Amino acid sequence: MTAPFQTGLFFLPSIGTRAEMERGMAGRDPALYQEMLGDLKELAIVGDDLGYDAIAFTEHHFHIEGFEISNNPVLLDAYVAAHTKRIRVGQLGIVLPASSPLRVAEDIAMLDHMSGGRAFAGFARGYQRRWVDTLAQQYHDVHAAPSKSRDEEVDRVNRAAFEEFFTIVKLAWTQDTFSYTGQFWQIPPPDIPWDLEATARMGRGAEGGFVREIGVVPKPLQQPHPPMMQPFSFSEPTIRWCARNGVQPILAPVNDELEAFLFSVYHEEANTAGRNLAPGEGIGVLRDVVVADTDEEAWELWRNSGAFVGAAWFSPFGFGGAIPWPGEDPKSITPEVMHERGLMWVGSPATVRRQVEQTLERLPLKYVMAWQYNGLMPRAAIAKSMRLFQEEVVEKL
Repeated sequence: MTAPFQTGLFFLPSIGTRAEMERGMAGRDPALYQEMLGDLKELAIVGDDLGYDAIAFTEHHFHIEGFEISNNPVLLDAYVAAHTKRIRVGQLGIVLPASSPLRVAEDIAMLDHMSGGRAFAGFARGYQRRWVDTLAQQYHDVHAAPSKSRDEEVDRVNRAAFEEFFTIVKLAWTQDTFSYTGQFWQIPPPDIPWDLEATARMGRGAEGGFVREIGVVPKPLQQPHPPMMQPFSFSEPTIRWCARNGVQPILAPVNDELEAFLFSVYHEEANTAGRNLAPGEGIGVLRDVVVADTDEEAWELWRNSGAFVGAAWFSPFGFGGAIPWPGEDPKSITPEVMHERGLMWVGSPATVRRQVEQTLERLPLKYVMAWQYNGLMPRAAIAKSMRLFQEEVVEKL
């Protein structure tokens, strides 16, 4: 039986157990980092063997607390690609406004070759000011754009940087040589002297003794470039931009009314742009997925992983703001309510299968990114959850 949707695996990844993190400064512990790498390698192998579509890592920096220890997702991708055979590897996502778009284009093209054409590229705008503002300072006015207490001018400049850098990455992948002048980048800068005979005979881009265009190498193995995703947005302008630009958004959990609207918006905008997609194609959702033998066991695992991370780390940043229905008191959104509404898939195989069936009844779902809480859940429990979800839930739908 063909599964109704593809499933990817998303890792923050965390470092250490809840108790180890609560002791403080877990992110600086080399032994815990080694354990994390072991988790990611072994779980990637499990996912590869079970037929999961992809594995993705976030990008964050300076997280001494132990959450989201993924300062270079492309390196983590290359690491797990070396131990797997078919699963795709990518990022959710590289924060473009804090990056050099030329280096991003180079790194992902290298990853595509090293993985044998299994790379996908995920791009994000960035919402955590501690590290985005630090790493983006060379762009002067670029800051993170938090979802909580959003400043319109900060949001505008961040979006402008994101879209410009995205354009540069695509040019670097698809053009042998190119030039570009934008708000943040001029490529190449003026008056770089370059009169090498080797370039005149074997390359291009120099004229009159100066650099006029540059070319990024290598070209990606997948043509014209690897597939692209964007996490975990839920604003209408972002979803429309993704639809026009061939980017697959992965929606953060939101209320069912907004979720259905965004699926419809994506489909409408993509088809207006000439992409000719079926409903649900090209868009996906993020879900906590914890499956165990019993509901009680699954909930206990989730309380020390998803619930802990959500309360300690994501809630202060304003995550979950779009989960209540319009006019509904946010304080009424308990884990039990989220579970009832299918915004987290936690329980026995039978329970999770019912949740998935309810979701499929209201949404043309084609892609799910399943959040995995390494470190905060034992490796064996995650591997079992992945197997139960694939074999006892998805394959029996």
